[in-house]
Amino acid sequence: MLTLDPAQSAARPDRDDRRHAIVIGSGFGGLAAAVRLGARGYRVTVLERLDAPGGRAYVYRQDGFTFDAGPTIITAPYLLEELWTLCGRRMADDIDLRRIDPFYRIRFDDGSVFSASSDHAAMREEVARFDLGDVAGFERFLRDSEKIYETAFEKLADQPFHRIGTLLKSAPDLIRLGGYRSVFSHVSRYFRNEKLRIAFSFHPLLIGGNPLSTTAYYSLVGHLERTHGVHYAMGGTGALVDGLVRLIEGQGGALRLNAEVAQITVSSRRATGVRLASGEHVAGDVVVSNADVGWTYTQLLSEHKRRRWTDRKFAGKRFSMSLLVWYFGTNRRFDDVYHHTMVLGPRYEGLLRDIFYRKILARDLSLYLHRPTANDPSLAPAGCDAFYVLAPVPHLGSGTDWGEEGERCRAMIQARLEETLLPGLGESIVTSRMLTPQDFRDRLLSLNGSAFSLEPRLFQSAWFRPHNVSEEIAGLYMVGAGTHPGAGVPGVISSARILDKVVPHAGRVVAG
Repeated sequence: MLTLDPAQSAARPDRDDRRHAIVIGSGFGGLAAAVRLGARGYRVTVLERLDAPGGRAYVYRQDGFTFDAGPTIITAPYLLEELWTLCGRRMADDIDLRRIDPFYRIRFDDGSVFSASSDHAAMREEVARFDLGDVAGFERFLRDSEKIYETAFEKLADQPFHRIGTLLKSAPDLIRLGGYRSVFSHVSRYFRNEKLRIAFSFHPLLIGGNPLSTTAYYSLVGHLERTHGVHYAMGGTGALVDGLVRLIEGQGGALRLNAEVAQITVSSRRATGVRLASGEHVAGDVVVSNADVGWTYTQLLSEHKRRRWTDRKFAGKRFSMSLLVWYFGTNRRFDDVYHHTMVLGPRYEGLLRDIFYRKILARDLSLYLHRPTANDPSLAPAGCDAFYVLAPVPHLGSGTDWGEEGERCRAMIQARLEETLLPGLGESIVTSRMLTPQDFRDRLLSLNGSAFSLEPRLFQSAWFRPHNVSEEIAGLYMVGAGTHPGAGVPGVISSARILDKVVPHAGRVVAG
């Protein structure tokens, strides 16, 4: 991978006369934006403050183990395939993407397990095993999930919502499809069994949403999973990051590492480039921010007077929960453990209220356990396993001292895993690292240490979310979790898709 440090890049002369687009941040949204801008005729520079690309999809390597820091599930792979197509390539030539089916297993507190898959007959049997009376509701749920998917995802996910007219046109569908309900209340209309209500409503947690308040539009995930499947990239999600970087470089773009943006520069209410923490000014015709949208407005535009997205405005917004993520490697394999497993605690609604409303760090955490070495032994030394376990926790608004609570919470997670899926885990651990809400704030520059930016509530979605076209200055655009359509790999890649509709084609700079 060709990457440039700031000093190297500053000394490198421009090699073409294309208009220059600057992308701040190299998460999936930023990398997808860079590919699309390159395809539209721009010379693109991606600026990343860390020492490797990926943002939340950063990769940690230690003691012979490889850990994906963030996303582990790939759905809607056609959105990624589009990026390769724009470059005249096939994703399959660069990425070994494999379908995981069943998608995941959900282990309830009493030890019962629900297995979610694309096999319709098998899913009917799973539902019947928990409650025969809910099979008819399951069928209705799938039909309605498809209708929501066709509207909320296929029609609206890549539409810019910076004009109120777009919102008004979508309002009748919102009412017709029950988008004003929460995911949990929507799912509860189809299932009477409490465990099935959980199994079909937990998905907003994967993008920072509270199932008790996230708009029912996110029930589309049921159809999305069945239609496009759940996939894993061999080598880890970082393999996709590396593949996207190669596409950008193949277009003549560049990725600059250790290049922290301190300020977006503005003249006559138009973005003119960025100023780095080093003091260097990088001029640009277009600036796209994949940084946390709250950080972009409150920090990167702190020298510019803002009309709508002020510090006070963000202080009044509801942010997603955060995460405690523990990465660990073992000197043995746990072959009975599936690739993706949800390990649920005794409470569901009460735990969600603790996390999102009361901002309490509970003792009965629910967990997502990722064991990629179930299918990809390359991520660990021979005979070993690599794991990633996350627990949804309140963001830093809780006042939790993670310097004090982090290790205690990690030990609590370890004990829970030992008593459920990983007996003897403590004696098997050979490498370990942890990410807390404080790291989301300090390392990833996320307001409140939120793991997914703004919470996807109805009145923080679409037009109510910070727009892809900045409302503050011309020539500035937003991609990533905090803008439309929201978090998750399909969401942030779709946010970059919107650029095709709002960023003018570059054309050529005519020499004077």
